[in-house]
Amino acid sequence: MLVIPCPYCGPRPELEFRYGGEAHIARPEDPSTLDDEAWGAFLYLRSNPKGLHAERWRHIHGCARYFNVVRDTISDTILASYKVGEAKPDMDALARILAGGPRAAAGEEKSK
Repeated sequence: MLVIPCPYCGPRPELEFRYGGEAHIARPEDPSTLDDEAWGAFLYLRSNPKGLHAERWRHIHGCARYFNVVRDTISDTILASYKVGEAKPDMDALARILAGGPRAAAGEEKSK
């Protein structure tokens, strides 16, 4: 079971949350100008990467707020949790942390 760190309530089991899809998807400013193909792409096409992914979650059995999480889709490791409206963390630095620990994030080589 995942333990998801809600930025408002702290770490809680995943059963308290609902997945809300990919984070940082901007709604078109004027949807009426989009053709059917572009509107369909906005509604349904997502990146679905293998590796680090920014996701939106809602704490339904807690504060009921939405927030964002950066999760590794391979290992289910959660590397960051932040409030909606805050900037997305540096994904390259998070990937270095995942690959080699905190020293790798600072640009140092992993000791052997």
